[in-house]
Amino acid sequence: MNIRHEETQSGGRYVAEVDGYYAEMTYSRASPRLIIIDHTGVPDGLRGKGVGQALALHAVEDARKGGWKIIPLCPFFKSQVERHPDWQDILQ
Repeated sequence: MNIRHEETQSGGRYVAEVDGYYAEMTYSRASPRLIIIDHTGVPDGLRGKGVGQALALHAVEDARKGGWKIIPLCPFFKSQVERHPDWQDILQ
């Protein structure tokens, strides 16, 4: 699965391309060290294939590498955080 990170001044998104479908996880930047994940969109053709989980893990790994924190506003990302107690270190 190919996941790319697109960043703007005010936020960005993680985009996964699988079998011609695109899924995304968007965020806004609250400060240089804090992002708010606000949306995860996975098309029906990719549901149940772990694409949303892969996007979430990618964001967590980026936060750890970059030394920043995440506020989980998106219901999907919030549910993933609850399932992964080992992700607590990246939460604001």
